Amino acid sequence: MTLWMIGNMAAHSVPSTLKRLLFAVKCSPLQSRCCVVQREAQYSTISSPNEKTFDKILIANRGEIACRVIKTCKKMGIQTVAVHSDVDSSAVHVKMADEAVCVGSAPTSKSYLNMDAIMDAIRVTGAQAVHPGYGFLSENKEFAKRLAAEGVAFIGPDTHAIQAMGDKIESKLIAKAAKVNTIPGFDGVVKTAEEAVKIAQQIGYPVMIKASAGGGGKGMRIAWNDEETREGFRFSSQEAASSFGDDRLLIEKYIDNPRHIEIQVLADKHGNALWLNERECSIQRRNQKVVEEAPSTFLDPVTRRAMGEQAVQLAKAVHYSSAGTVEFLVDSKKNFYFLEMNTRLQVEHPITECITGLDLVEQMIRVAKGYQLQHTQEDIPINGWAIECRVYAEDPYKSFGLPSIGRLSQYQEPLNLDKVRVDSGIQEGSDISIYYDPMISKLITYGATRAEALGRMEDALDNYVIRGVTHNIPLLREIITHPRFVSGHISTNFLPEVYPDGFKGHQLEADAKRELLASAAVLYIAAELRSAKVLSTQRDAAGGIVLQYLGTLFKVRVLSKLAAELNSYMPEKASEDTSSILRSPMPGTVVAVSVKPGDTVAEGQEICVIEAMKMQNSLTAVKQAKVKSVHCKPGETVGEGDLLVELE
Repeated sequence: MTLWMIGNMAAHSVPSTLKRLLFAVKCSPLQSRCCVVQREAQYSTISSPNEKTFDKILIANRGEIACRVIKTCKKMGIQTVAVHSDVDSSAVHVKMADEAVCVGSAPTSKSYLNMDAIMDAIRVTGAQAVHPGYGFLSENKEFAKRLAAEGVAFIGPDTHAIQAMGDKIESKLIAKAAKVNTIPGFDGVVKTAEEAVKIAQQIGYPVMIKASAGGGGKGMRIAWNDEETREGFRFSSQEAASSFGDDRLLIEKYIDNPRHIEIQVLADKHGNALWLNERECSIQRRNQKVVEEAPSTFLDPVTRRAMGEQAVQLAKAVHYSSAGTVEFLVDSKKNFYFLEMNTRLQVEHPITECITGLDLVEQMIRVAKGYQLQHTQEDIPINGWAIECRVYAEDPYKSFGLPSIGRLSQYQEPLNLDKVRVDSGIQEGSDISIYYDPMISKLITYGATRAEALGRMEDALDNYVIRGVTHNIPLLREIITHPRFVSGHISTNFLPEVYPDGFKGHQLEADAKRELLASAAVLYIAAELRSAKVLSTQRDAAGGIVLQYLGTLFKVRVLSKLAAELNSYMPEKASEDTSSILRSPMPGTVVAVSVKPGDTVAEGQEICVIEAMKMQNSLTAVKQAKVKSVHCKPGETVGEGDLLVELE
C-alpha cells in the first residue's frame, strides 16, 4: 500500500482519535515502554508445610516446561537443577534453577536425550527426583528404569504404564479390554510399504498411518489411496525413528472431520483416579495442536462423564499413577474413540489448571512421593473458560506454519492485561535455533465465559510484541476471531477448510484499510516532528513502514507527493520464476535427494526431503521438466530460501 502526503497534514483537520495517536507517538520515547505486571497464575499451589516431598528435583527438559516446573518447585520450597546443552547455557530455565549442569552439545541426541550425561548430573547434584516435562525422555521407559535402579524418583507413572500406553498397538488392545471405545484398524505392526497398502485396502480408505511409539503429531500421515499409503509409510517410519528411536507403525481407520477432545486424568499409587474434565484440541496443522480450550463447546454433561469414566477405566487398567491424558476422536454424533494416552504432563495443561484451580505439577510431585490424592471426583469443578494459543516461531503463510529461526530483538509479553498467563522459556535476546521445537510461548487467557476468554485472547495477541523472528500471531488472531471458531463449529479440518488456498493474513475491508493508512500517516508526521530533535529510524529510505494491525503485518509506504510521482518511473523488480527453481521453504537438514541432473520429473514428483524440528517435509516439482542442476546433498544444513534444485 502506498500513501502520499499533501503538504503538512498536521495543519489540516485530523479526526480526534488520530490526534490522540499523534500526540502519544510524538510524546513517547523512541523505544516504546511496556509496564509488565506479573499477574497471579490461574491455579493454586496448596502444599502443606508438614507434607514433605523432595529436597531437590532435576528437570530433564528445557524451555517453557522447565520454567513451569521450576516455578511450582520454588513455591513448594524444593531446590531445582536444570540441565542444558552448550547453546542453552544462558537460557531462562538455566537462570531460574538453583543449579545447572551442561549435558552435551546442541543436537538433542547429545544433550537432552543423553541419558548417561543426565544420570551423571543427578549423581553430582544429589537430586532425589526427576521431572521429565514433555517430549525428550518423558515417556522413555528405559530412563524411568535407570532412575528406579538408583533410587531416584521419576515424577510420572511407572515403567509398566509407560510401556503399555507408549506402544500404540498394546495400548489399543488394553483399551479394548478395559471397555474403552476404539477405532477400527489393524492390531499389529506393519512391516513393509506393500503390507501397509494391503491392510489399508482391507480397512478401507482413508486410513491413518502412525508411529507405534509416537506422539506430538510426529510419525503420522493420512492416506487416501495406495500411493499415499506407500509414501506415508516411508515418511512416518523415518520420522518415528528420528523422534522416538522406534520405526514401528500401525494403521487404523481415519475418522474424517472429527473433533480432537482429550481428558486429563490424575491418579495416585493407592488406586485413586480422577478425570479433570476435557480439553478441546481440534485446531491443528500437520496433526499438531495450535489452539486449545477448556471446556469444549461440543460436549454435554452425559458425554463428558462417559468420556471421563472411560479415561479413568483405562488409567486403572494399567495401574496409572501421576497426571496423564487420554485422547479421543469425537464424530459429529458425539461418538468417541480412544486415540492414545500420553503418560506425561501435556503441553496444554494450563487451561485445565485455569478451570479447576489445581496445580498439576504439584499434584505430580505429591503422587511421586507416595501421597494420596487430595480430592474426590465431586470436588473437580468447571469454573469459567480458558483458551491457549501456541505462539511459534513459524511462518504461517507457508503450510500454516513452517519453522523460522533467529534472535528475538524485541520481546514483550502481554502480562499487563488481567487474567492473562504466559508460559515461556525465552527472553529478549534469546535465539530460536534449528535444534529445538520452535515454540516461543503458550499464551493463556481466562474468563467467566468463553466470550470473555476470547476477548482477552484477542487483546493479548494484539499486545504481544515479538520481533526478530517470523511468528504465527497473525494466524492465531484470525482463528480466534473467525465466525466458525467463535460459534464452536470446528473440527481437525478447520484450517484447510477455512483457508483452502493457504493462509493469506487478514483481508482488509475498505474502512479498515482507511484506518490503517491513516495510522501510517500519523506515524509519518510524528517522525517528521521528531526528526527535528532526534534522528529517527521508524521508516526505511523508500518510505516503508511495517504496521501490525488486526494481528497481521502490513507493509505501508508513505511518500510525499513529489516522491510518489517520481516513484512511478522506478522499474519494478521482476519476480523470480519459482516453477523452474526449488528453494528451501525453511531452515533444516537435507534428508534425501531423489533426483540428479538430466532426470525428467513429473508434476508433483518428490525432488528432495528437508527435516526441520524432526518433521520431514517432501518438496515436489510444480511442473514436468528436466533437472538442470542439484545444489544440495543429504546431510547438508540449508537455510530458508537456499537454492536446492534448478529445472530447465
